[in-house]
Amino acid sequence: MEEMMKEVVVVEPHKFEVREVPVPELTDDHDVLIQMKAAGVCGSDHHIYHGLNPCSTYPRIPGHENAGIVVKTGSKVTNVKEGDHVIVDLISTCGTCYQCKIGRKNVCEHVKVRGSGADGGWREYFTAPALEVYKISDSVSWEDAALVEPYAIGAHSTTRGRVTEDDVVFILGTGTIGSIILQTCKAKGCKTVICCDIDKESLERAKNYGADYTINSKEEKVVEKIQEITNGKGVTIAFDAACFPGSLTMCMEPGIICNAGRMVPLGFSTAKEEITQAMINQRELDVIGTRMSCFQFEPTIKRMENHEFETRGIATKFIPFNEVEKVFYYMDHPDASSKKMVIIF
Repeated sequence: MEEMMKEVVVVEPHKFEVREVPVPELTDDHDVLIQMKAAGVCGSDHHIYHGLNPCSTYPRIPGHENAGIVVKTGSKVTNVKEGDHVIVDLISTCGTCYQCKIGRKNVCEHVKVRGSGADGGWREYFTAPALEVYKISDSVSWEDAALVEPYAIGAHSTTRGRVTEDDVVFILGTGTIGSIILQTCKAKGCKTVICCDIDKESLERAKNYGADYTINSKEEKVVEKIQEITNGKGVTIAFDAACFPGSLTMCMEPGIICNAGRMVPLGFSTAKEEITQAMINQRELDVIGTRMSCFQFEPTIKRMENHEFETRGIATKFIPFNEVEKVFYYMDHPDASSKKMVIIF
């Protein structure tokens, strides 16, 4: 008799099912079978459920922030063994295209993203190629292990943005990714990080994570505050971690980024913005795209093992897998106190 498991499927926007299916078998000698232990719920999972992710197809098992235990290995697997705690990369790549050859595998010509264009980890077991699996110490809690992927985004986006200790940083949006970018910038030695949001609680949390200044854009004029803080110079780099229609234009408003500064947008909003050539070229700005992460899982895992991150308060709601319907309830009924959800198996 086949061993059965449960999986969560978003059948179409605003509709999900919990299905009982057989536990998958290994069909490749280079694959491993993983028993899921924790899965983060990302903003992109909200977008998949609400039909707002342009990269997603349906039906789809969500989940790209995946941590679990190896329970079976193919005969040719050498990097992990049964019983290892592991993090699963969210991308599968071809390794042969132009992008892969220049070290940009996260935008591989044929990239497949778990939980979006391919099935993810919101299920009790799944298989993955061993080369896409990274060992993590069992001293790291499952709650923290599920945060490796978003912390890798912080590492990648700040690397793409060429952040150095001399930068004056502006972060729009102090949710999960904004807070992680904040921590990453401070870890890189940045002495001035300015965080902006409309939520007072999120701004207070940002102060606890090391923000040097906070701006409530609902109550204060952002350009005026930045000019005041920077003595009229502006910031050297801005991160758009708010990602709402118009947020990119807002960050590039004259007076925020200085001449020769950098702009790093993180969202996938398809709404048209009102950016002009003059907004870029009068200041000769670099607009730097960033997507997921590239070669950042292993260094991020090391930092997580060394307790270099302040993970308290990043995830605030932990939901048992057998109550997974609550995840979708909170997606439809956002709770201001819930900054990020993690599913515990």
